Order: sequence, then C-alpha cells, then structure tokens
Amino acid sequence: MSLNVGVIGAGAMGTAISQCIAPNTNKLLLYARRKEICDDINEGHINCEYHPSVKLHENIMAVNDLCDLKDVDVIFLCIPSSVMRQTMVQLNEIVSDKCIFVSTAKGIENKTNKRMSEVIEEETGRFAVVLSGPNIASEMMKNLPSATTIASIEKKDLKIVKSVLSTPKLKVNTNHDVIGTEFCGIIKNILAISQGICKGMGINDNAKFAVFTKSYNETKCIIEKLGGNRSTVDDYCGFGDIITASTLNVSRNHTLGIWYGQGVYLDEQTGVLFEGKNTAIVLKEICDKLNIECLTVNFVYDVIILKKSPKKAFYALWEKL
Repeated sequence: MSLNVGVIGAGAMGTAISQCIAPNTNKLLLYARRKEICDDINEGHINCEYHPSVKLHENIMAVNDLCDLKDVDVIFLCIPSSVMRQTMVQLNEIVSDKCIFVSTAKGIENKTNKRMSEVIEEETGRFAVVLSGPNIASEMMKNLPSATTIASIEKKDLKIVKSVLSTPKLKVNTNHDVIGTEFCGIIKNILAISQGICKGMGINDNAKFAVFTKSYNETKCIIEKLGGNRSTVDDYCGFGDIITASTLNVSRNHTLGIWYGQGVYLDEQTGVLFEGKNTAIVLKEICDKLNIECLTVNFVYDVIILKKSPKKAFYALWEKL
C-alpha cells in the first residue's frame, strides 16, 4: 500500500518521522511553519536547523501552506499540544473525510484538561491514532533500531498507520487503549522532571531509583483510575518512554528538573517551552479532583510550580514512600 502522507511540524521529531516513513510512501509532504526551513529542505534536502548532517529522502517535499495537504491519506501531527486545536480547526476545512490523523503530542490541553485525541475528535468528528514511545529523533534520523506504540479504537486505521510506520528498523506495537497510551506520554513528563530534580540535587542512585519505582507504580494506578489499562504502562509507550525520558539528557523535561534541582529557576521570558511544566499543573488538578494520591505529581508541583526548596520537597516525599 503506497499512500500520500503529510507531516505537520518540521522540527526534530516531525523531520525524523518523515525520514523514517518516506520509503513507505508515494509522496511525503512535510509542512514547515517557517519558510526558510521549507526552502532549505526543498533546495538542499536538508533540515539545516534540526538535522543539518543528514540528507533527507528525495520524495520528501516541504510545504508552507496547509492547503497543500488536501489530498493526503494520513497526517502525522508533530506539533505541541498548545496549538493542536487551532490546527485541527484549519485542517478540518481542508482534508478529506477519509484522512487519518496521527497525534504524536505528549501533552494535555490547558484549561480543558483534554487529551489530544479528544481535541481532534471534537474539532473533526473522527477518532485519531495516537503515537507514543521512546522515540529519540536523532537516532531515528540515523535509521537506528527504534520502537513505538500506536493506539486507536479504529482497527482499520491502526492497520494503515502501522503499514506506513513499520520498517526493518522501526518496530510498531498496536493497542486499542487510547486513554492509557496518551496518559503514558503525559505522565512520563512528570517522572522525567522528578528524576531530573533528584539528579540536580545530587541524590544518591539508590534513593533516586526507589523514587522511580514508586513513580512507576503510581503511573499504573493513575492510568487505571482514568479509564486506561495498567498493562499499557509496560509497553513501549509506557516503560520504554518513561525510562528514556527519566534517565537520558535528550529529554527536555529531565533537563528542566536538573535545573530546578540545582536551584536554577526559569521564567517565561526564556522562550523555552516545556510540555511538562503545564502537565504538572493540569495533572495536579486531575489527581486532586478525582482524589488520586500521587506523590510524584505533588513533588514536581511543589518544586516547579510553587518553587519550594527541592531538598525539603524531596524529604517530604521520602517520608511517605
């Protein structure tokens, strides 16, 4: 099956996904918001800003107008959760009713507390496929072995998206637990920050991974209470993504935690967006509303949002383990 595929977002992940799936597509259109990135890709087949050392596949064409995606069969949404709704409003007027949307955003909408698949369904009237896993863009660009999870309640859509994604180097698991798969990607931001805080403080490894164990088990409890399956947390979208984000410096949220653990507080003037900071606020609201106890969420919220002393917050957490 050779399909026309669109990817919205020419950042690190959007470009990496494009590079991975290009051989499986008839034509791949990569939407770049900034014209200079679009021009670089079309003129030199290189994304100079995000992956300057990797030549892109010849059938990847960059576009700067969403209307150019009107005839594609599948669209991968590699954009922040904060712009998902407005993007879907635009796309709903452009693409066909049969176009499949794949969300890669690992965040939750501010103010509504909705998952990305819920936002997509509200604005388009169709069910989305969600993608989540331990996907490191720089490794995917180099065609190194990778794995991911996709979820949807539509079996036909899952089959199509898996055929687009699967390569000898990219393994794809499927399930129908959209809630669990999405919340794994959301909660892992919190775990990554919490482990970063511990690293920034210089907490010893034994204690740090004791906290990680508690956090991992809390993740299963939260997802189950929110309507997902505990077993989903053991898949690539769960354990794989959590361990990647919580231990490697490629994770922006892990880095954010390290800074706060070292007493370096960021403000919005830095221009750096961290999905996990918003997630800490939203997930705290959800847990409080549903009376879900989560020590890790409280720990991150206290340090990142309330700017409490990392040392005091850690030992308050430690006493409750």
